[in-house]
Amino acid sequence: MPRATALFRLYQAVTALAVPFVARTTIRKLQRAGVPTERAHERLGHWTAHRRLGPLIWFHGASVGEAKSVLPLMHHIAETTPQVRLLLTSGTATSAQAVAPRLPKGAVHQFSPLDAAGPLDRFLAHWRPDLCVLVESELWPNLLDRCARRDLPVALLNARLSDSSARGWCKFPDTTAYVLRGIRFAHCQDQRTRAHLRAMGLPFAQSGANLKSLVSAPQVAPGTRDAAFEALGGRPVWVAASTHPGEEAPVLAAHKTLLEEHPHLCLILVPRHPERAGDVAGLISEAGLGYVQRSAGGALSDGAQVYLADTMGEMDLWYTLSPIVFLGGSFSDDGGHTPFEPAAAHTAILHGPRYANFTEAYAAFQRANASVEVADGPALTTAVSELLTHPSRAAQLAAAARPLARDGADVLPPLAQDLFALAEIEETSHHA
Repeated sequence: MPRATALFRLYQAVTALAVPFVARTTIRKLQRAGVPTERAHERLGHWTAHRRLGPLIWFHGASVGEAKSVLPLMHHIAETTPQVRLLLTSGTATSAQAVAPRLPKGAVHQFSPLDAAGPLDRFLAHWRPDLCVLVESELWPNLLDRCARRDLPVALLNARLSDSSARGWCKFPDTTAYVLRGIRFAHCQDQRTRAHLRAMGLPFAQSGANLKSLVSAPQVAPGTRDAAFEALGGRPVWVAASTHPGEEAPVLAAHKTLLEEHPHLCLILVPRHPERAGDVAGLISEAGLGYVQRSAGGALSDGAQVYLADTMGEMDLWYTLSPIVFLGGSFSDDGGHTPFEPAAAHTAILHGPRYANFTEAYAAFQRANASVEVADGPALTTAVSELLTHPSRAAQLAAAARPLARDGADVLPPLAQDLFALAEIEETSHHA
């Protein structure tokens, strides 16, 4: 049995000392985003929901993408094995707003406890999970240690580990062996992560389907979609989705150039973090473009050159409205965003050259001629212009992308069975 190392004990001590300061900053950030104080204190391990009787699986995804990616699996479990209780934690206000309305009936969302003994012990004492499932890249030493001390099995789901993170873990093999001792299952979204985890002492790590590829058709009410199309009044439209700092400027420059050929063109600009809307609005004004803001009641029917869509939970609508989408995070160092959601919405996908978080996914799209990589703002202008001028090319890209988004029928049942086996949950199916 691996033993706690001096390095791990140092990490424990530092996190214990840091808790008051980190908690203050974290809680204030949530409060500024509109999270009630009581809920913000969930980061300290306090609970705002009751633990219902029955076996409980705890899923944790740090932010929006990770939390959303596990929703299809949670729905599958809820529908087929309703006696299993489901808890989803995440760390950001944005993720809570994105996933809470989409949770299966009876599932609970809480903010994740900070990675320190006090918050984790309070959280685990109340929720008493039968299994902890960490989604994507969350390997928190204290969390893993606290689970191992309780003999609580841990599963890694859709694991993704960068080369630099793997090198860091491998520099300290004794500490790594101790911290990871409670992990019993590792489903990796790519071969690189599988190799990294095996090198870190998890020989059972296996690669499988990327959970972010399991996307259903856009969830947009027909009335909402039809009203939005009517509000556009036949104007051509394109979407810049999930943009980050430094990306809006080239997108707006592209749009300004495109307006010369397509004077009625509408850009729906969707910043990744709605709280940046003020900064983005300033950039739009600096570019000399007219805009309206979704959160301020601006409507597509207002005819503005830019529609600043700074609300949560409406990306399916924007994808449905537009035949062309540029995916942000790919001109910046944020690693790109999932191409599977726009693929399911049957829209043509453009993206920049930086997508480290989705290397294998974008490679599959490029092999299928299902997306177009653009190097910079001028290349983006050229690509959007071509697709606007030749809508059949946009339709061709969209048709090639659609099959890459899967419904999960072949993936979710065996994954659920693996998790039930780890948690020693007896599977008694209750299909409707």
